[in-house]
Amino acid sequence: MAFYVYVLRSGSTGGKYVGHTSDLPRRIQEHNNPDHNPRKYTSRNPGPWVLIHSEVFESRAEAMRREKYLKSGAGRKLVRDMVTKPGGP
Repeated sequence: MAFYVYVLRSGSTGGKYVGHTSDLPRRIQEHNNPDHNPRKYTSRNPGPWVLIHSEVFESRAEAMRREKYLKSGAGRKLVRDMVTKPGGP
């Protein structure tokens, strides 16, 4: 089974979200459904949420490590560069 790390950007605010999942299309749909879990970040902040980057990993542990990195200081800079540079890194 493949696991994905993904970066979403809000089409209305430019905000970013980093997460991981085993079913990327389903997860993006959930992020764009404010009723899915109204307490979550992407439900409380306006979208539409658009996929701007994704990576595939063979294990959940690898995906979680990459997600954690992208949420770190150095990783946030990389994500910021993904948003500002066409085509990503």
